[in-house]
Amino acid sequence: MKDKTFFLGDRLVFNYGQGFHNVYRVNGTSFQQCATPSLSEALTTGNDVITLATPGRKWYLCGVGNHCASGMKLVITVSSAEAPALAPAPTSGSSATNHKSPFISCVWMLSALAVILICMM
Repeated sequence: MKDKTFFLGDRLVFNYGQGFHNVYRVNGTSFQQCATPSLSEALTTGNDVITLATPGRKWYLCGVGNHCASGMKLVITVSSAEAPALAPAPTSGSSATNHKSPFISCVWMLSALAVILICMM
């Protein structure tokens, strides 16, 4: 993700097993410490969509068990500009129109390491 460019209006999509993970938006200090605010602030649907509406750094983490400390966290920087228009694929007989960038998807899946760490708890 560190090489990705995020723009105003992009959407982050967090897909995960409901009840196994959650998503918190936190500040930089909480991100470094893997500290979560109150449970009521967690996104927990398993298909959480966050529209990037303001520029700047954004921090997200999973607040379940030791998931954050095991690397289930994300930091991004959102550009102050809207996403540049993409050139449409040429098709015969169609006129060219501009399209917004597709949704930016961040998929949280258990890796082999995370499965091992969870089983050790």
